[in-house]
Amino acid sequence: MTIFCSHCHRPLQAEMSCLPRRAKQAPSASRPFRSTKSASKARRDQINAELQALRSLLPISAQEKERLSYLHTMALVCLRLRGAQLFPPGLAPPAGPALGTELLSLLPGFLLVLSADSKLAYISENVAQVLGLSVVELLAQGDTVFDILDGRVGEDVHKKLLLAQEEPGREVTFVSEMRTSKAFRLQHGGNRVVAVCGRFVALRWPPSPSTTAFLALCTPVVQSPTDGEAASQDDIFQSMHLLDMTFIDVTESVTYHLGYHREELVGQSWYSLLHPEDADLAAAQHRAVALGAGAGPAAGSAVLRVLHKDRAWTWLRVWARRDGGCITCTGRCLREEEAAHLRARQPRAAAPP
Repeated sequence: MTIFCSHCHRPLQAEMSCLPRRAKQAPSASRPFRSTKSASKARRDQINAELQALRSLLPISAQEKERLSYLHTMALVCLRLRGAQLFPPGLAPPAGPALGTELLSLLPGFLLVLSADSKLAYISENVAQVLGLSVVELLAQGDTVFDILDGRVGEDVHKKLLLAQEEPGREVTFVSEMRTSKAFRLQHGGNRVVAVCGRFVALRWPPSPSTTAFLALCTPVVQSPTDGEAASQDDIFQSMHLLDMTFIDVTESVTYHLGYHREELVGQSWYSLLHPEDADLAAAQHRAVALGAGAGPAAGSAVLRVLHKDRAWTWLRVWARRDGGCITCTGRCLREEEAAHLRARQPRAAAPP
């Protein structure tokens, strides 16, 4: 029985002449681009060499470079590239490496620059003083602002950044916990609460997403001040009261914060300045301090609204302690966003005994 080829219907003996050309191709072993162990090693060596070259270009100390992992190296390179895109050579950045250590040390917080898509483009070196993490360690958390914030506020922060982007120049503020070092968390019992206040600015004309940046100052939300700090901090004033909370003295800086002169307050009751809705909370604080129930740096702390001389309400965080027959209060003005954050975590006033 004769078998015919399915391609040309000729006898099977002739089928080799009509088979498709691909059937006659040489085996894959002879292909020049086959991956081998030596080729893989060569590629790894090339990648390592490129990463070493990138690391050598970073403007950090040799000691810091030695500690950089490949991940940290790429994170720093990406940060520098985003910064260079926003602040190209010839354009003096409002917040960049030109800011010296001395100037940064005078700031109440650290500087942050974000690109239009919320990517980190610049973090000032003094971030370590606030969060206990260096710039490199902070970048290990991620490359967007949402990676370094408490995830619970992500949606609110996203809305505020969109609002600021739609209205360039409009200042927005949001308050959130920021990631900190393990040592910081052990010392302070958790991450640090930071208020981020900034606005979108068009760096070049015409404005576009690639030439617009969010410039912000990130300041720690107030912690309990020590006695030594209270007299030196510009945003704090102190007052002394009788046990019934009548003013007997107040620092002159109260004029800057509340508009009153010292003489206007001496002899007046603390309660005459309080918002009616905060009277119960202030009374609970007063009782705890007067009876000596408060202990520790956070004892006797309350967030209250106080009447400014111009008849507007000013948010204050007030620490109170008893000194013999007097009560000493330390007050610090708050932004509305800071006050809302702290009030949400403040224990409710206890009912009178």
